[in-house]
Parts: sequence; C-alpha cells; structure tokens
Amino acid sequence: MPPLFPPLDASPQEIKSALAPLRADFSIALYASGNAFALGAIIRVAHNFLAREIIIIGEEPAYEKASMGMEKFESIVRTDEPTFFTHVGTRPVWAIEKDAARRTITSVTAFPKDVVFLFGSERFGIPPEVLSKCNDIVGIPIYGVNHSLPLAVAAGIVMHEHARRRFIEGTTL
Repeated sequence: MPPLFPPLDASPQEIKSALAPLRADFSIALYASGNAFALGAIIRVAHNFLAREIIIIGEEPAYEKASMGMEKFESIVRTDEPTFFTHVGTRPVWAIEKDAARRTITSVTAFPKDVVFLFGSERFGIPPEVLSKCNDIVGIPIYGVNHSLPLAVAAGIVMHEHARRRFIEGTTL
C-alpha cells in the first residue's frame, strides 16, 4: 500500500493533491477583515481543519508571512462583494455575527453540506445588506465586557464545532 502523504520534499501541489480526499465540506469566507495577521492565522487554522477553500472578499493586506507558508497548501479565492454570492452559487452561507444571530453555534445539531462560514471584521462585522443574503446567522456565546472575539479565535471555534460533529466517536480521518 503506498504512503498516504508524499515525502517531506514534495511540492506544494503534490501536498495539496494528497490532502484533497481528506478535505472537509466547508469553506471559510472573510469579508473585509483588514488584518493581515488575523487572515494569516485563519489560513493556518483552516489548513488544520482542511477547509475546502478560503474565500477572501475585498482588498486585503498581504497575509503570506502571517500564514507561515500554509497558503501554499490551500485553495484561496479572491473575490469582491458583488461576485461573492455568484462564486458560492447554491452553497448555504452562514454568517457568524453575534448581534444579528438567530441562534448559537453550539445549538446547531448538524451543518449543511458544503456550508460557507462567513466572517466579518472584528471592528465592523458584516454589513446588513450582506447578512440579508445569508441562509443563516449564528453567534458564538461570549460573556464579559469585551463584545467580540479575535477573528482567528472565532473562526477556530466554528471550524472546531464543524469537526466535532463530523468526526463522532469511533470514526477516523
């Protein structure tokens, strides 16, 4: 039986190909995060959870240094706001937005296939006109004076919630 992964000196494309069958059925979309370090950290976390793709909406600062090379192994798509919903097509888009949330991420019993998790900036969130086009809006329960989580932490929580439901006890990768 051949090894599951290519050797350590394999090209990024060879590594991407080896990981393709293991990829999860969710994507991460980032709307105007405005923070190269948050964007890079999210790319690193999305790599660990093997997201289908990372969609960057709008002009974002260079994130390559902050992603510590993980961008080479990921499918990263750049788009603008008008073409974002065209790009995702019929895939369900779930906004992660505390103030407009209809329910919490922890109350979700199952995620739809091919879901796109949409995150806004830490400072401004997701604009109401974009939220109105989303299939669902969920929040992460937080307490205390601080009104938001760091973007990379929020994305990591959501990806973990997806993985927790995908890999129930007794299953393997």
